Amino acid sequence: MTGRRMRRWGAGEVPLLPVGVLLLAHVGFTGNRFVFTLHAIALHASSFQIGLLLAALMVGPMLFSVGMGRLTDRHGYARVGSVGIAMVFAGSATAAAFPGLAVLYAASVLTGTGFMATHVALNTFIGRLTAARFRTDAFSAVALAFSISGFCTPLLAGASIELAGYRVACLVLLGAAVGAGLLLRSAARHHPSGTVRAPAARAGAVVELFADPRLRAVFLTGGLFTMAWDLFTFFAPLQGVRAGLSPVATGAIVSALSAGMFAVRLGVARLTQRIGEWATMAGALLLVALVFLVFPLLHALPTLVCAAFVLGMGLGCGQPVSMALLYQVAPEGRAGEAVGARATITSVSQTLLPMLLGALGTAVGLLAVFWSGAVLFTAGAWTARQGIRRERRS
Repeated sequence: MTGRRMRRWGAGEVPLLPVGVLLLAHVGFTGNRFVFTLHAIALHASSFQIGLLLAALMVGPMLFSVGMGRLTDRHGYARVGSVGIAMVFAGSATAAAFPGLAVLYAASVLTGTGFMATHVALNTFIGRLTAARFRTDAFSAVALAFSISGFCTPLLAGASIELAGYRVACLVLLGAAVGAGLLLRSAARHHPSGTVRAPAARAGAVVELFADPRLRAVFLTGGLFTMAWDLFTFFAPLQGVRAGLSPVATGAIVSALSAGMFAVRLGVARLTQRIGEWATMAGALLLVALVFLVFPLLHALPTLVCAAFVLGMGLGCGQPVSMALLYQVAPEGRAGEAVGARATITSVSQTLLPMLLGALGTAVGLLAVFWSGAVLFTAGAWTARQGIRRERRS
């Protein structure tokens, strides 16, 4: 690759323009979710209604992620990514123009579906563009971009709400979608999709992907990291409001999670080189389980921020390592479909989990929900250990 198309990142090479597109799209997605949640609370929505609102973000991805991956395999990333960014833009614009709980549901569907289309398209492209030995570096760069967005966006959105209200906060986030669209045009010029497009995908049911035990393990462990992140981001705003914290203080708790992700992702590529991808996944899931045991017992803002930071360190290993593993084991010509299948699994979790959490949080309380999660993540670490054994046998 030429110097203007690729840039050095650690020991490998990373396509920075597509990473930048994902960063700005993630600002729009994360910011909208944060603003929509706090706006719904201000409108006196119940925990169940807030759960439905967050579930609405993932209805489109749950239904269409595999199709998005197939379209990316066939037509390249630029078309699918452009449509996705336009939908994120429409989500912010709709919420700004017509504030109200019913409109927030529609804006959530647009935002979630649009971001997932962009996510599937750009991640597929990055995986194809990057040499196999540099993929962990590349997806670490993507994860770092998400960490930067996750840290800055809640603070930006919280400050916008305090200074000018929810409608202005949505307009501020709308600018991120505009920037993502402009950067995607530049990326398409520097990296024409036809130059790296994979061979035509072989016709086959998506169930074939789940028949591979290696892919199943990647799907499962990657989904658990997403589930843990959703658990935290669902309850943090609720807990902040109930504790009497301001929007900025609540945003600081969410931002601490991303700060922890950023810190660990600076060294995750070296870590996987030293102990292997599956060992990294197993250790990260055990750390997540440990934090989930103690998190609901904490009440003061400083301890909540510290716990969120440590949790972020565990979660920060999940996305780049699971994506690198996915490309190692995905069938030839079906990488986009595999990325879409992974997104579908996480979207099912993100659609159903908020509704379940809203009901469980009311019925059994925060403690039982988090401790149940700790048991589940410990079981996921055991699954990752089976991957270590497969590596040793191969």
